[in-house]
Amino acid sequence: MAGITPLLRLLPLLLLLLHPSLREYLTVSRRPNGGVDVGANELHPIVLLAGLGCSDIEARLTEAYRPSTPSCGAMKGKGWFSLWENATDLVTHDYLQCFEEQMRLVYDPAVNDYRNLPGVETRIPKFGSVRGFHDKNPLHSKTCVDYVREALEGLGYRDNDTMFGAPYDWRHTPPIPGQASQAYSHYFQQFKELVEAASSRHRKRKAIIFGHSYGGMVALEFVRNMPPAWRNRHIKHLILAAPTLSTGFMYMVSSLVSAGSLQVIYVPDTDDSSVTKLWRSFETAISDLPSPAVFGHEPIVVTKRRNYSAYDMEDLLAAFGLAGSIEPFKRRMVPKMQYSEAPMVPITCINGVDNRTPRQLVFWDGDYNAEPEIVYGDGDGFVNLISMTAFEEDMCRQPRQKKQFKSVKIPKVGHREILTDELAVKKVVEEILEANRL
Repeated sequence: MAGITPLLRLLPLLLLLLHPSLREYLTVSRRPNGGVDVGANELHPIVLLAGLGCSDIEARLTEAYRPSTPSCGAMKGKGWFSLWENATDLVTHDYLQCFEEQMRLVYDPAVNDYRNLPGVETRIPKFGSVRGFHDKNPLHSKTCVDYVREALEGLGYRDNDTMFGAPYDWRHTPPIPGQASQAYSHYFQQFKELVEAASSRHRKRKAIIFGHSYGGMVALEFVRNMPPAWRNRHIKHLILAAPTLSTGFMYMVSSLVSAGSLQVIYVPDTDDSSVTKLWRSFETAISDLPSPAVFGHEPIVVTKRRNYSAYDMEDLLAAFGLAGSIEPFKRRMVPKMQYSEAPMVPITCINGVDNRTPRQLVFWDGDYNAEPEIVYGDGDGFVNLISMTAFEEDMCRQPRQKKQFKSVKIPKVGHREILTDELAVKKVVEEILEANRL
């Protein structure tokens, strides 16, 4: 016994080197007075979904592809290659122009859906692994679900065993039931099979699904697209951290004139106008715009000549130079705004509040290329508090869902910080453990 005493003395110092949230939970199963009592053998499988930009994208160029320059066709016929994995590689290999061309989406009015450019095929690699998410900015290498993953690993969760990832094509918007989406019809089937396999592997235990930001919206729509009997059989709990929802929020309006404000498409040494042009081609760019039912007639954009409310979104899109987005907005996004069916599974919604959050943009001279003046309200810095409240009211309007809905508000924690701040990560993991116990 004397031989191991020095090692035991070192343990407190070794723990100090770990991220605080992981340090908190590494010894959790040894607590003598109750505390968290979920053992590794009692864990429900969990599927994690990170936010916008965290999933990688691979591409393949077929003979139908017509490159704008010969260099962009260099990969034609050479199989799959990484299109969006390491942003610095795009600069190193002088591939920015080709990246922007091959990453673009095009709206097809004939089928009311979005497609890649002809001859460009894409897929999302590493499906099933929680390590399929990472930030493309090397300066922010742990802003996806890394700290939550590490804390869960400290509790006994293991990648591809009890813990899984469901990376998705974040250029597309998850559909409501009955809405066409080639990208998500395949993805939802993959997701369904992943949940079933995870449950079957672990004695038919139901799965917990955790989604952050846009991943929260994807998680919610996945569950709502599944048959009720399937949800009851396979979904233990849905945990949404700072979800972006069809109630809408103002930050999405500002991203239409300056995509750099979202910090989603990080490409070094690229001007904002180039990134904004690419962003505007994505279906995601016109999702989550402020809903009239939530924001009412209050002006959200103010100019000298005219004020725009959420009821004037089509006119605002035209004013921003996005007349081509009006039809898909009307046909795809307006129905989403009006859809508020509860998924009828247990839900915990975790949001940050008490942060300055854009509520109104002022382009006094009508120059949408200029930096707007911003009028602030409450929220998590991205999503408005009014949007969070509207979603909660929608969920609690149906009695069966009200009994299965929990709202957690964390003061002074921002939209991204909810997965990086020490106390916020601790709270998120506590809610995951609570879902295991219930």
